[in-house]
Amino acid sequence: MIPIAYSAEVNAARAAGDAIVALESTIITHGMPYPQNLEVARQVEGDIRAAGAVPATIAVMNGTLHIGLNDDQLTKLAQSKGVAKLSRADMAACIATGGTGATTVAATMIAAHLAGIHVFATGGIGGVHKGAEDSFDISADLMELAQTPVTVVAAGAKAILDVAKTLEVLETQGVPVIAYGQDAFPAFWSAGSKLKAPLRMDDPAQIAAAHKMRSALGLPGGQLIANPIPKDAEIPATELAPIIATAQADADRAGITGKGVTPYLLQRIFELTDGRSLEANIALVRNNARLASKIALEMRTKQ
Repeated sequence: MIPIAYSAEVNAARAAGDAIVALESTIITHGMPYPQNLEVARQVEGDIRAAGAVPATIAVMNGTLHIGLNDDQLTKLAQSKGVAKLSRADMAACIATGGTGATTVAATMIAAHLAGIHVFATGGIGGVHKGAEDSFDISADLMELAQTPVTVVAAGAKAILDVAKTLEVLETQGVPVIAYGQDAFPAFWSAGSKLKAPLRMDDPAQIAAAHKMRSALGLPGGQLIANPIPKDAEIPATELAPIIATAQADADRAGITGKGVTPYLLQRIFELTDGRSLEANIALVRNNARLASKIALEMRTKQ
């Protein structure tokens, strides 16, 4: 039996059939320091409530899978040290051994589906790392999108990745990649890129309908909704490219591999942009939460 706990707010929403939006917890434990991480978590949850939906931040705490955290739990998680970063491979082990862990995109999708939540807002998905032809470093997020029926709203893939190869893997796995409101695939901190998104939709109702149609057709997996960062918050791709290249070279020299690559690069880019990358990250996460809420509301009307 799975030790699972729903917050009072999420429990009430489930009983009433209200719209719920899942949120990951690694952005709290691994994305920024305390107390800023707590402030941002509260802001994102507030954005979802303001849009008429209910937030469900997901985490494993002392061996229990929590779907939704109350403010005391959110505060405790934000202050915790040494929290595991959970994906598909280690989520069950963490729960079984009574551990505490923050959920990545893949783990959040698993938990959301288990809880009957259809929409999940995050910052950016993981993907194919540069040099993957040698390292085989490919995020489990891509395979999760291929098998778990959750619509994920993100600002594209993290810009530190090989985005072109990431799109190729998603295509091979049959994952719909839908740009919201534009033809170009967004580049995380930048609103646009030179890559064209396979699909485009301009209406949350269309996105919700596509999710429902996949279920009706018996197709596995979810959808990736690529939502561009607001223009007034973006860092132009031309400015970011040399910064990312410098950060990658630094990581290579330091011998950073595996799960350590993404946090190292994000921290290095934060330093090289004098904190602008984090400001942009916060803006895009909040923007994604607002769009996810609209989709969740449409999903509810179509059930």
